[in-house]
Amino acid sequence: MLQINDLSFTFGPGKSVFDKISLDVKAGEFVSLIGSSGSGKSTLFKLVNGLLEPDQGKIVINDGKVKGKRLGSVGYMPQKDLLLPWRTVLDNVLLPLEVAKENKKVKLPEVREWLTRFGLADYEESFPNELSGGMRQRAAFLRTLMTGKELLLLDEPFGALDSMTKRTMHSWLLGLWGELQKTVLFITHDLEEAILLSDRIYVLKPDGIKEWKVNLARPRSPELIYQEDFIRMRKELEWLIQHENN
Repeated sequence: MLQINDLSFTFGPGKSVFDKISLDVKAGEFVSLIGSSGSGKSTLFKLVNGLLEPDQGKIVINDGKVKGKRLGSVGYMPQKDLLLPWRTVLDNVLLPLEVAKENKKVKLPEVREWLTRFGLADYEESFPNELSGGMRQRAAFLRTLMTGKELLLLDEPFGALDSMTKRTMHSWLLGLWGELQKTVLFITHDLEEAILLSDRIYVLKPDGIKEWKVNLARPRSPELIYQEDFIRMRKELEWLIQHENN
């Protein structure tokens, strides 16, 4: 679904962000991207979705089926939900269909079915300021799904939530994952979140990028974080990040 080969990018003389990094995301995978602040995670997202162009290297989306400009070829969800405050939940979710000039009436039954799956059926006429933080993120995630894109870039979507709400969101997403049939590249600073949700993890380091596989069977439960194997994996991942300069 996504191949990045020998990607290099600089913001200016002496300000190299990436130097020939490579990664891949297979169709249907959930892959997380972690690294210290300033390591270039959000910049990589901007390169993938076409907001920036690399100095060298290739970015291939959906086996090259995306031709020309990448802008608009993937679904993107930032940390802030960015729901339009004057639009209801339903109207916010329908926004990608309006932009694509699709027939909203034809899609409405499908959208309402997803609202039910997302636990938002009773709130479709509510405005964003009437929702909890977790509900706002669910609405924003559904709006991203409604773009119809196979590859979703999620930039710390749960980062602004309190720990209890974040745990609830993890449980919700794990329960829904099998139905989504999407490919996700996910930025997070939360190591437990990365391990719990991901099939693989890439660690951005000053000298390149390191792949780390998550050997946990699916389906998964949030209670995994208390198990010995999970704690061991978290320690391994933390060590890898702390020794990124070695």
